[in-house]
Order: sequence, then C-alpha cells, then structure tokens
Amino acid sequence: MSKKAVVFGSGGQLGVELLHELRARGYEVTGFERAHLDITDPGKVEDALASIDPQFVYNGAAYNQVDVAETEPAAAYAVNALAVRNLALACRQVDAKLIHFSTDYVFDGTLGRSYVETDATHPLGAYAVSKLAGELYAQAYLENPLVLRTSGVFGPAGIRTNRGNFLELMLRLARENKPIRVVEDYFASPTYAPLLASRSIDLAEASHSGVFHVGGGTAISWFEYAKLIFETAGVTPALTPTDAREYRTVARRPQYSALENKRMEDVGIAPMPDFPQVIQMYMKKRAEMQ
Repeated sequence: MSKKAVVFGSGGQLGVELLHELRARGYEVTGFERAHLDITDPGKVEDALASIDPQFVYNGAAYNQVDVAETEPAAAYAVNALAVRNLALACRQVDAKLIHFSTDYVFDGTLGRSYVETDATHPLGAYAVSKLAGELYAQAYLENPLVLRTSGVFGPAGIRTNRGNFLELMLRLARENKPIRVVEDYFASPTYAPLLASRSIDLAEASHSGVFHVGGGTAISWFEYAKLIFETAGVTPALTPTDAREYRTVARRPQYSALENKRMEDVGIAPMPDFPQVIQMYMKKRAEMQ
C-alpha cells in the first residue's frame, strides 16, 4: 500500500519543504495552493480528500497578515479557523491524520520566558484569535490531531516570493543602503522551514497527537536576529535598535513569544541546531538558488 499525503498551502515557505521532505521519504504527495482549492469551501475539501484517500493531511495554509486581520477579522477567521473545521471533518471521513500548524501568537508574551504547551493561551488580536480557534476546531472534531505551534517561519522559498521573509527583508534593505531600525524588546524563536517540515513528519510518523511546540529552539530579539543575519552575510549596514514604544503596529503582538521544544525532544525528536548554524544553512541554500 502506497503512502499518501496531502499538503494544503503547498506554495508557501513551509508547504514547499513539506512536499520535498515527504517525497524524499517515499510518499505519494498531492499539494494544493490557494488558487487550486479553497479550503473555506467544505464540499471541495471533502471531495479532494475523498478522491485521494491519504493517510496524512498537512495544513500549512493560513491567513497570516496580522495587521490587516484587524480590519477584516472575518476573512482571517474563515481561513484560520472555519477552514480547519472543514479539514478536520474531511479527515474524519477518510480516517486521515491531520497535522495542523499553529503559531506562538496564541500567547500574550507576558511571561518573559519561552512558552511550553501547558501554558495558558491568551491571543491579543484577530489573527491570534483565529489561529487559536483553528487549534480548537481540530481538537473538537478529531480524536488524535497533531497541532504544531511554531514561530517566525522562514525558508528558501521566501527568496522568490513577493512577501519574502525577515531575512530577505533585511538583506534587501542592506543592499539599498537604507538605515535599518529593528525592535530589540520583542523576542521569538524563528524557525527554519526545512527543519520544521522534517520534525513535523517525524512526529506524525511516530503517531504522536496533541499540541507540540516546534520552534527554532533559540529565543532571540528581532534586533539580535538582524545582527546575526548581517554578520553571517558579511555586510555592515546602518542598523540601530528601536523598541515597542517607537515601533507601533495596528495589531498587538506578544512581546516574548519564543517556544520551548522540550516536549518534542522528550519523545525522541532531534532538537533544533544552534541558531547561528541555521542561518548559515539558509545562506548556503540561498547562494545555491541564485
């Protein structure tokens, strides 16, 4: 019997890596981008999964425009919450395991340390509420979904997409010789998409379920993150720190939303490499692609 998997959001930075890793492991994989299938349409989702009959369904699709979600919360909720319900119901019909990706933004960032799975959630805005609702829908309709919270995902696919990622933004600003100001009092655990993909598949293949944190393994401020990018790239732009009082955004964001991966490591999944090594991995891949 062939191993079958479906990846929703297959054109994104994570989705591209899921397709690559699953195929490398011998899966017959079908990827769906937003243009191919609207996951907010329950009938289309059900028909797609019924025709493929996969063992695993990875949901990397998301509405992730955090600030825009404040003016169109219904659109964010449709994709990040109600569409997860559609996927969960369709997975139940074909007895497939749903692997759903969530976010560090389900927390409010007030603890001042990396979050573990048992910490209380407290979303701060429309995007964050929609993502937490997606987690709850997956758990409400399925017996054993795998919900993976992650943080600041970046991958090589960001080199060629319009929205890019934080690394590409920093490198572009450096090329343009523009002054760069980055917040030093917001912390996350940025996560390299190929590593997130491989560890999520490891967890799924080992039949784990429930909520796991799969972050980058290092709590780092966005300012220190930018410094590390420039040091690794060997460039010295005019980089200066700023803070939350100066850098106002439409949506509230958690100030310290790094994730602790201990549960993942406790079940035998390899820890994430040191973050400087991860940035080097990205830069090497970037050079190969250009």
